[in-house]
Amino acid sequence: MLNQRTLPRIGLGTFRLKDQDVIDSVTSALSLGYRHIDTAQFYANERAVGEALKQSDVPRDEIFLTTKVWWDHLQPQALRESLEESCRQLGVEYVDLALVHWPSPDDDVPMADYIGALSEAREKGLTREIGVSNFTVAQLDQALSVPGGEHLITNQIEVHPYLANHKVVAHCQEKGLQVTGYMPLAVGKVMDEPVLKEIAEAHAASPAQIALAWVAARDIVVIPSSTKPEHQQSNLEAMRITLSADEMARIDALDRGERIANPDFAPAWDA
Repeated sequence: MLNQRTLPRIGLGTFRLKDQDVIDSVTSALSLGYRHIDTAQFYANERAVGEALKQSDVPRDEIFLTTKVWWDHLQPQALRESLEESCRQLGVEYVDLALVHWPSPDDDVPMADYIGALSEAREKGLTREIGVSNFTVAQLDQALSVPGGEHLITNQIEVHPYLANHKVVAHCQEKGLQVTGYMPLAVGKVMDEPVLKEIAEAHAASPAQIALAWVAARDIVVIPSSTKPEHQQSNLEAMRITLSADEMARIDALDRGERIANPDFAPAWDA
C-alpha cells in the first residue's frame, strides 16, 4: 500500500440516479465543492456522469472518480474490456479508482485472476488506484495475499448506524486500507431515529448530518447520495461536526446488523 492517494473524506454516491437526475446531481455537487464522485457499471449511469463532468468547469485532475466492475465481468479479459468501456462511457482516459463491486459468487472466477487483472489495469493506466467492495474479512485477507493485492487501497462496504460493520472496518484499518462507507443514511431510515434526533438538536443539526458525522469520525469515507443541492450542502457541513465520546457510544449502540444491500449472490457476511 505504498504511494497510494487518500480518498476525499466525502463523495457523492450516484446509485439509483439516472439520466438528467444524475447530471443535475453531479453538476450541483461539483459546484458546491465535492471532488469525489462514485459510480458503477451496474448503475447504468456512467454516460450521464460523464456528461456532468464535461459540463463542469472543474478540471478533470481535481476530481476523484470511482467506478466499479460488476461481478459478471471478472474474467481477466472481460474485466479489462469493461473498464475500457467505463472510461468511454465516462468520457475520460482513466478513472481514479476501480473497484471489484462484489467478490465472484461461489469463487466462480478465482480471486487471483481478477485481482491480478485489476492490478494490470492499474499498470496500463486505465485506473490510478484499485480496491474492492463488499469483501468480508476472509476475502480481504485472500485478496491482499494474491499478486496485485498489495496495490488495493480500499474496501467499500455498507456502513450506517444500524450496521456499524465493526469487524470489517477494524480489519481493513489494521491492514492499512481505507474504508469507504456506502448507504451511510440507511436509505433515509436514520431521519426518524430518536437518538439521532436528540443528538442533532444539541448540535443544531439534522439526524442525517449526525449519522454522517458518526461514520466520518470512525475514519470512514462517506458517499451519501443526494439530488437536492441543499442536502448536498448539509452533507458537506456534516464533516465539520464533532461528536463527544458519549454521543459516539450512543450511536454505536444503535447497531442491529440491519443490512440493506444483501443480494442472493452476496458472500457469507461477518457477524
